[in-house]
Amino acid sequence: MGLFAQHPHRALVKRAYQAFEAEDWDSAAELLEAAAREQPDGPDGAALWFDAALVHKFRRDWPRAYALGKEAAGRARRGQEDPAFWNLGIAATILRDWATARDAWSGYGVELPPGTGEIVEDFGLTAVRIATPDGPEVVWAERLCPARARVLSVPFDPARRFGEVVVHDGAPNGERVADGRRYPVFDELARFEGSDLATLSVTVTADGPGDVDALLAAFQERDLGAELLGHGKLLCKCCSESAHPVSRSAPPAGPQTVLLAAPEDEASSLLDAWRSAGAGGRAWDNLHAAG
Repeated sequence: MGLFAQHPHRALVKRAYQAFEAEDWDSAAELLEAAAREQPDGPDGAALWFDAALVHKFRRDWPRAYALGKEAAGRARRGQEDPAFWNLGIAATILRDWATARDAWSGYGVELPPGTGEIVEDFGLTAVRIATPDGPEVVWAERLCPARARVLSVPFDPARRFGEVVVHDGAPNGERVADGRRYPVFDELARFEGSDLATLSVTVTADGPGDVDALLAAFQERDLGAELLGHGKLLCKCCSESAHPVSRSAPPAGPQTVLLAAPEDEASSLLDAWRSAGAGGRAWDNLHAAG
């Protein structure tokens, strides 16, 4: 009899990882979980639980990723940045189990201020690759916890919105370099919370190079969104997932399309104030819902 015939568990593990390598996630999930449950605390038990939970993350089956993630984290060493805790933290966050999420971040080694319930802290600026009907788009966002970020850009695709909260993966997939600083790009895993601010489009006429910047600043000061459509860049997958520099040249004078995230009446008021504050060459028209 061959080696794997003599050791059915090893044969099961082999089949599981063959499915994993083929990215047959449904089969891999079933086989890895079966192998883990057959020898839950065997020599490769911790790895099997982790990989089974990981595959369910790939499948976006968050209840299974959560259940198997607890098994994996229960066999991992706390405070050693073990990824089992990070994946459990993601699944617990999506399921809004804040007690488990907080414990998972602590188990990984992340220090959080004392507290209970939803985590809303300042984890700094980052970039997130969000999904849109026309393909992925990288936006700027503020991290609220190790796995969640609020979108600060006005997405160029109006199917997505300024102010949305997304859950993102733990491993960066590219970088953006701005003003000499490097910011990781995380891939979105799920939309956690929507935004009431639909995207508007307006045509503005700038009198000088600083006029559009003044308009963008006026909206940002009110915690609203404004983005010059001409700042968008199409990147291939390879460039998007590399260390890509971000620079913004001053927009030329003349008509420009600006995307706004604001209630329409408030947008009109801010546009009027911006026009009045200029030297006479500022103008705007055609404010409408984008899309």
